[in-house]
Amino acid sequence: MPEFRLTQISDPHLTRRQPELTDNFHRVSEYIDATRPDLVVDSGDLAFDGPTHRDDLEFAKTLHAALPVAIFGEDRWYFEAAGWCFIGLNSLVMNTGLASDAEQFDWLASQLASSNGQPVALFLHKPLFLNSPGDPELAATSIRYVPMPARSRLVEMLGAVDLRLVASGHVHQRRDFTYSHVRHVWAPSTGFIISDARQELIGVKEVGLVEYRFQPDSFEVRHVRAPGQIDVDLVSLLGRASEN
Repeated sequence: MPEFRLTQISDPHLTRRQPELTDNFHRVSEYIDATRPDLVVDSGDLAFDGPTHRDDLEFAKTLHAALPVAIFGEDRWYFEAAGWCFIGLNSLVMNTGLASDAEQFDWLASQLASSNGQPVALFLHKPLFLNSPGDPELAATSIRYVPMPARSRLVEMLGAVDLRLVASGHVHQRRDFTYSHVRHVWAPSTGFIISDARQELIGVKEVGLVEYRFQPDSFEVRHVRAPGQIDVDLVSLLGRASEN
């Protein structure tokens, strides 16, 4: 395969109770239908309130299943295409002490050992860090990035391979920067933004998605907003949720 086209979506937070989020997801689905990438990756937070509203998860599953191309959404995964190794990790189990945390690191070690010098693209929900691996872990941001000491262990493991890309979501801001020859791309939410009054400005606050084109030993990134998507504010969603 000379070129592999991947579209990343993130944080749709779907629920039947918030039609604006559903509308934004439909606009994204229409855009994906028109562009037809080889694969779609959703980097997390599919449902608005999955722990207390099981129907949110079922609703999100139904809408994702209706996307016109294949989608990856498993906790962890690995595949190769266009001379690249693609790895997906579940950042939410890191530092939990659960068996799945240790199992994932063991699994990752085996996958990295089989990369055979190919460039690696990593996808996960939380960004690795704000600016550098040694960023202090503050109470205000402890749930925003991959936590310590899992972050240090992960960075050390990835340092043994040709890591080129770390793609994440979670923060609901679009950001694109390079640290030590690795490009870090934060996908925005497809659903809503968070106002500056509730969250500091780090990147760009807008809804949208990210497109990638991978070729042997190179890749391109395109930041996209699907036609018809609107910047829904979290405050308006919380107000409607309290009314329901």
